[in-house]
Amino acid sequence: MLPANRTAKTSSDTALGDWYVNRIVVDRQPLLLLVSSASLLPMLLPARDVRGLPGRLASLVETRLRHCGIDPRVIEAETRAMTPVAIASTVDRSVLGIIVDFAKLVPYHLEPGHWNEDTLRLVEERLAETPCHAGRLSDRVVFPENKAPEILNAKWLANRPLEPTTGANVKIM
Repeated sequence: MLPANRTAKTSSDTALGDWYVNRIVVDRQPLLLLVSSASLLPMLLPARDVRGLPGRLASLVETRLRHCGIDPRVIEAETRAMTPVAIASTVDRSVLGIIVDFAKLVPYHLEPGHWNEDTLRLVEERLAETPCHAGRLSDRVVFPENKAPEILNAKWLANRPLEPTTGANVKIM
């Protein structure tokens, strides 16, 4: 589902970049962990209708950004830019490392047998507070909860019309 002038090897023109997806199991429940390549913003959801994920991605991102308090105009521009969605190979190993780290943290935030889908939002918030690339200089450490609004506003509000140009890629690990 790519425009004729694009291939799966091109990168996204959305502010949040490509979305990487990994299936994890917590307390015998399959979950999907999604991470934005540009902001490292995580999303966590039950692993249902995985084949329909590309069609639901924009809606899922919209909900996640609303929970982050992002300007509705920015959310609309970002989600419009996410169509069409393409599934492609992983290209950024540092994002894969972040996904592995997040996947290891998720069980620590979910008490076995005492969590549900509503609890997943709290885990997303905790993961978004996690410093990423902490081995770098302090000005290059990424806190997803801060980085996502920063890059979204820079792309969609900084002297530009709120008109997206192309679609995003979903990277499945």
